[in-house]
This record gives sequence, structure tokens and C-alpha cells, in this order.
Amino acid sequence: MFTNFLEFVREIYQTEGSVPLHEPKFIGNEKVYLNECIDSTFVSSVGKFVDLLEEKISDYTGSKYAIAICNGTSALHTSLLLANVNPGDEVITQPLTFVATCSAIVYCNAKPVFVDVDRDTMGLSPKGLKSFLEKNAEVKSGKCVNKISGNIIKACIPMHTFGHPCRIDEIASICQEYSIELVEDAAESLGSFYNNQHTGRFGKFGVLSFNGNKIVTAGGGGCIITDDENMARKAKHLTTTAKVPHPWEYSHDMIGFNYRMPNINAALILAQLENLDKFLLEKRKLAEIYKNFFSENDIQFVEEIKNSKSNYWLQTIILENREERDKFLQVTNENGIMTRPIWKLMNKLDMFKECQAESLINSEWLEDRVVNIPSSVR
Repeated sequence: MFTNFLEFVREIYQTEGSVPLHEPKFIGNEKVYLNECIDSTFVSSVGKFVDLLEEKISDYTGSKYAIAICNGTSALHTSLLLANVNPGDEVITQPLTFVATCSAIVYCNAKPVFVDVDRDTMGLSPKGLKSFLEKNAEVKSGKCVNKISGNIIKACIPMHTFGHPCRIDEIASICQEYSIELVEDAAESLGSFYNNQHTGRFGKFGVLSFNGNKIVTAGGGGCIITDDENMARKAKHLTTTAKVPHPWEYSHDMIGFNYRMPNINAALILAQLENLDKFLLEKRKLAEIYKNFFSENDIQFVEEIKNSKSNYWLQTIILENREERDKFLQVTNENGIMTRPIWKLMNKLDMFKECQAESLINSEWLEDRVVNIPSSVR
């Protein structure tokens, strides 16, 4: 099968050379908008492209407000601060995620708590979340308290893994029941929908990423989406060094962050967004091609679940065991076909080993088997 796969991928991408995991495609107005931005001399965090990008993201996702941020990690950090996550608080998340999810929690001097994922979505399991809270938490005076640690569970961050929506409506309902703020890590899921609603729209805050390997990119960049006007204003203020508006004076009324997106990045993303629908269509065509190939070879290809529409950012397969996974990774990468495993579980990293974690059977099962395969738009 390995030899067949190598030949199959090279046929898909029409090359005898190396095939990257996910390369950006610049096929539209990128150079036009970049030149306009440069000619304007407004290349930092002030300029028309930042404003236009925020409007376009709001329109596309259906959110009332969008705040352009320098990267997805900073957007997560800001969202947690706005959700009033304080030192000593706890934030529930999944162990099967990119490290930025947990890093943002620690930036707030809070602590991650790990709950298992569902195998079919690779995202936070609502059943696992409900079970954890019934066993370990109680609501006191409108706050969710961890009966084991005595700390407040302030927020929950589910992640839409590789663009596949998790069962976010159920998660949102559980969070509301337990007075937990929901912050969606939708960094990988621009263009993904659950029950016809864009990911990132089910909690108070959703976070998008425009990192160099994302479906729409400027090399870096992120965004917070929200329907809360006050939070949107505070997000913009907090991420612009908390500078009090004035024609010339420098005055700041709180500890802020230099997190705003540069205009030059926004120009690039804006051009990319003009081709997003085309990218998404090509992604779905590629997913169908892979699905047919792997079904013939008795290998599980990860598909979107019922009531969801995935952007298929990274095409994903599930192999039989870790040994088969490692052999597949070795053969493909040695032959110029870039593949990668899923992340090492966060609770296995030294900085998170002491964090509370319930049974993580599905996360551990997926960690041993999941592989991402070439996913670039052709």
C-alpha cells in the first residue's frame, strides 16, 4: 500500500518531486493589495486593510464583530483575559491539541484541566465533559468549583481539530449549565460549519488563525470573533497596548498588549479570502479522492460528522496501530511525501504533567494512529 500511496499522491499533485503537507496558494490579488499597502506607507496596525478584513470576517462567519490580532495564540490569550480567567483559575480543554491552546491558558496564570475527545471528531467530547463535571464540579454562587482542587473552573476551550467541527452545540449547553465561559479554538476551521453556523460562533469568543500553513494565510495572523459589542471594544483596546485615543498624546489606562495585526498582513489575508470558496471546493474534491483511495485499501479516512461541514484543512487517516503509523511516516517522508503524526498529548509534556486529567482513552488511541497527509489546494 505504501508504494501505491506514494505514486497516488504524486499523480494527484502532478509532480515527481517532493510534496509538502500544506503549502499556501497565492493566486489572486495578493501582490496588488500588498503593493497598495506599501505605497500607502501604512504597513503597521493602522490602515484600511485591517478594517476591511474585520468587516469581511464578520460577514463570512456571521459574527457581529471581528478583531484582527497578530496570531491565533495571542487571540486565545486575549479571549481568556476577556472571559475573566484569573490567576489560579482552571480552564478545561482537550489534551489532543496544538500547544498554543494550553500556552494561552498558562499566560493567564491559570491551569489546564484535560478532558477526553471523541474519536470521530478528534475534538472535545461532550459526554466526557459532562461526566467530568458531574464527578468533579459543583456550581456555587454562580461559579463552577472544582471539588478536587477547590479552584474555579472559569472557561472551556474545545478545538475543532484539523477543521472538523466537534459537537459544539452540546458542549455549549453543558458550559451554560455549569456557568463556564466557552472560548472556541477555531484556529484550524475557517470555512467549517456546524448546524449551518460557523465554528467560533457558539461561545462568547471564537478564535481564528492565519498562520503560514492555514487554508487562508498571511504567514501569521489571527482573529477574535464575538457578538458582544462591549467585549469587542475591549478586545481592540486591550490588544492595542490599551492606548487611550488622542490625536498626539500617549496615555494608557491598563496593562495592554501589542497584539494588533499589521495592515500588510491584513492586505494579504484579504486577497486570500477572495479565493476561500474556491479553496474549500478544492479541499472537498481532494477529500473525496482520498476517501475512495483509502476505502479500497481498508484504511480509515476521517470524514465530517452529521450536521457539520468541514473545511478539510488537513486530510487525515487513522492507521491500525503506532507501529504501522511510524512505518507509514518513515516511508512517506523518506520518499519526499510530507506526512506528520498528530500532536503528542499535552498532559505528557513536562509543563502540563501535573494537570488534572480524567480517563483519556480516545486521545491516547488517536495519538497512536492519526496521520496527516498532503492537503494543499491543487
